Amino acid sequence: MKVLVLNGSPRPQGNTSKMTAAFKEAAEAAGHDVREFRVAGMDIRGCLACEYCHGKGAGACVQNDDMQKIYPELKDTEMLVLSAPIYYHGISGQLKCAIDRFYSALYPNAPESLKYVSMFLTSGDKDQYTGARFSFDGDFLGYLGLEDKGFFTCAGEMKEEVLEDIRTMAKGL
Repeated sequence: MKVLVLNGSPRPQGNTSKMTAAFKEAAEAAGHDVREFRVAGMDIRGCLACEYCHGKGAGACVQNDDMQKIYPELKDTEMLVLSAPIYYHGISGQLKCAIDRFYSALYPNAPESLKYVSMFLTSGDKDQYTGARFSFDGDFLGYLGLEDKGFFTCAGEMKEEVLEDIRTMAKGL
């Protein structure tokens, strides 16, 4: 299975990256092709809502930035993993910009190959996931109709049991 991971953490050694690394290692060991983009370090601008992509652009975004590296991966990926710290009750702005730019590639329909989604979130407080959960449920499970492969959270210090749950999910894909 081809898996696209979008890591929205600016901290390469932080808890979000630890969750992502645990997934990637287990999924690759199980024979899956995992492509990770650290979107926090990429030049990805917000959607302009210009509608170029749904007119003259025929699905292509008018902006020429690092999303051009991600768009080709979306065309045949089977699973999407969204990984981010929580900032102000939602996912990091870096990941949010990338997701907003899915508008040109996934609207009105996602590629037929895209079937599954999972989300990895970290925060300093266990009660901070409501906004991200709302988006996950509504945008990815509801609107795109993807199958839920897990919503994993870790507040505070990284817990080995969270990493093990992620590894178990990855091995079972």
